[in-house]
Amino acid sequence: MSALVDPLAQSNPAVADYAAVVSPPVPKRRGKLLIVDDEEGPRMSLRVIFKDSYDLLMAEDGPTAIELAQKHTIDVAVLDIRMAGMSGIEVLERLKYVNPNIEAIMMTAFETTDTIRQALRLRACDYINKPFDIATIRSAVNQAMQRRMLESEIHTSAEKVTELVDELQSQRVEEQIAKTRGDIYASIIHDINGPLTVISGFVQLLNKKLNHSQRMELEDLEFIRERLRIIERQVSNCIEISRRYLGFLRQQGNETAPVSVNQLLHDLEQLVRVHPSLHGNEFRLTPLATDLCVKINGTDLIQILLNLTVNAFQSAPQTHAVMVGGEVLSAPLNLADLKDSPNDRLLNVESLNNTAPLVKLWVRDTGPGIPPEVLPKIFQPYFTTKGPRQGTGLGLNIVQRLVKEGHGALQCHTMVGEGTTFTIYLPGAELVQ
Repeated sequence: MSALVDPLAQSNPAVADYAAVVSPPVPKRRGKLLIVDDEEGPRMSLRVIFKDSYDLLMAEDGPTAIELAQKHTIDVAVLDIRMAGMSGIEVLERLKYVNPNIEAIMMTAFETTDTIRQALRLRACDYINKPFDIATIRSAVNQAMQRRMLESEIHTSAEKVTELVDELQSQRVEEQIAKTRGDIYASIIHDINGPLTVISGFVQLLNKKLNHSQRMELEDLEFIRERLRIIERQVSNCIEISRRYLGFLRQQGNETAPVSVNQLLHDLEQLVRVHPSLHGNEFRLTPLATDLCVKINGTDLIQILLNLTVNAFQSAPQTHAVMVGGEVLSAPLNLADLKDSPNDRLLNVESLNNTAPLVKLWVRDTGPGIPPEVLPKIFQPYFTTKGPRQGTGLGLNIVQRLVKEGHGALQCHTMVGEGTTFTIYLPGAELVQ
């Protein structure tokens, strides 16, 4: 016998595809009704009334009813109150223990205030006198079944929504993990690029020195030793950066000993003097008048200041000046004075350890400044105003993250045509003698 073909689907492939994808609606289940009565007559009468409407379970006593409830998911129970052995109230209490969502309708030929009160306490939904009217009992059961089926649908829908939310959240977490790892790898390349640039510059300088020297004088050897020490520090920086990101991937803590700010500023100056971005621009660095330590990884702070300094050099093709300096604050910041505006951005205030002493460091340039419409975007990952192959858009985002990890705050003040100042606030510590 050949299969029947829908002529509409045959003439329209799109309809056929839709029919193949869309499943037929799932038929609604019939409600399950439990009838409990120790008299056969009322029990059989209820069976005749409801056998075509619901799946029926019949019990002639309390223990049988409870056993059925333990084996089946019952929607509605019709219970006679006066039964031999366990009363209908006792059965209802046990049924509610098995399944608190069962709807219950109580029947009795001997209505009392006490039984009504007990039934209501156990959340019976209706109370019917014997002998019952068919329309009345049918209406009561139908209404109870509709409530129960609606509750069941709501519960099922809620479970599906919860499952969907969990699935979406799991998917979002997986995507976030993948994105985080991608950002980390990009950040590693960006951060290591700085030390590698310095190393490359010094290697070229040493090669040039060696190639032009017929013999090594004492000052030449000292020159080479000093540059090799700087190269060694930059190699250590690369290792430290790798460990930092590896620790982040492994969710390890990053406890670091306080480091001298002026020592880090001295190291920064050595790096900037040989960095290609300097390229004829003016650079000035002023150390702290009174040296202090900061509670941040030394490599991180150098990376912060180097990123900001290189960014300042690259803010304009015209020759301009970049200044780095700092001071010690003997009182906590008045955060009310530091507000966002078209020319100001303040970040990481929520993570700032605003306890004196604080170290305030700044990187200031006399470049073109940042337009107000661009300022809110500059800390976003991969955002850049530079041309192709001139920037990754990660430098300022890395600066913000490292400052936050160091429990510091970051402020940017800019004026178009006048320049930009990035200020870092970090918790300080006394110098270790």
